[in-house]
Amino acid sequence: MDYRHAHAAHPPEQVVRLHDPASGLDGVIALHSTHLGPAAGGCRLWTYPDPAAAIGDALRLAEGMSYKNALAGLPLGGGKAVLRRPEGDFDRAALFRAFGEAVEELGGRYVTAEDVGTTVGDMAGVARQTRHVAGLPPRPGQPGGDPSPWTALGVFRAMEAAAGHRLGRPIGDCTVAIQGLGSVGAALAGLLHQAGARLIVAEPRSAVAAEVATRTGAEIASLASVLEARCDVFAPCALGGVLTARTIPRLRATIVCGAANNQLGCAEDGMLLADRGILYAPDYVANAGGIINVCAEYLGWSGGEVSARIAAIPDRLRQLWDDADAAGIAVNLAADRLARATIAGGRIPAMAAP
Repeated sequence: MDYRHAHAAHPPEQVVRLHDPASGLDGVIALHSTHLGPAAGGCRLWTYPDPAAAIGDALRLAEGMSYKNALAGLPLGGGKAVLRRPEGDFDRAALFRAFGEAVEELGGRYVTAEDVGTTVGDMAGVARQTRHVAGLPPRPGQPGGDPSPWTALGVFRAMEAAAGHRLGRPIGDCTVAIQGLGSVGAALAGLLHQAGARLIVAEPRSAVAAEVATRTGAEIASLASVLEARCDVFAPCALGGVLTARTIPRLRATIVCGAANNQLGCAEDGMLLADRGILYAPDYVANAGGIINVCAEYLGWSGGEVSARIAAIPDRLRQLWDDADAAGIAVNLAADRLARATIAGGRIPAMAAP
């Protein structure tokens, strides 16, 4: 298979197939770009029907990480590891030991961390094989651990900016519909509840939905109906591809701002949102808090640096909304254009170094 022209809008630098029957390891590491630094992006463990589906997901996610890291002002390129979850019982420690060996073989060109389906404990296992890993148990006073609370905080700050920009009111005076209550979605619900927002939530695990609803007073919607919920903000926080030519006409929200990666089915869907007057916060800008924390952990930055960079997310979004309006294009295209220019120029924005 010629990976250079498959799935991603721009070809990756390297694609490494992972296959170790003894441990059950089956997947791929995609390095989209190392132009600004080592390719950084989490390791996803998920059920895929075949290797081609896993590879396609990795290529799209790796490209998104290149753009995310560039616009977050991080000295990192973009990469992603996608592993197919073995059927039935499997030796998790052995699988991640084999994955760590594969990361080490890349000699620092790829830095991994948690993603969907993986944990701090998994990364601790990877760290026994390589130092090119983050998301490890934090040391006192230093960034580390599960990056999802930082992702949620960045999305919350992005929502605050979007509510002020489009609605002229604080997020606490808004209704937010959250699709997906994983570690990020649940943390985001907590932050929004603390701010006073009214919540509508949808999650396939009924016990999780009930717990969040009890804690936050949220209304529970079905996965099918949450897209049509009457709300100010729709927050996709599950897997990607939820915003398409089929689903966008069903939205009743004025703003889309969530934590999921690759929310748009294709680039043209950004214009469908714009044509409906829906303000979109490009996913890889809004959800950059987690990779900011990962970068700080890996490079030895302080917790204060993490907070400062997450606080800069709203300004970057306002710049992109203004750029899109000035150019007469959808904001996702404005974000892609700025990210590609940043990567091609080989220089990260002004906040790059602590």
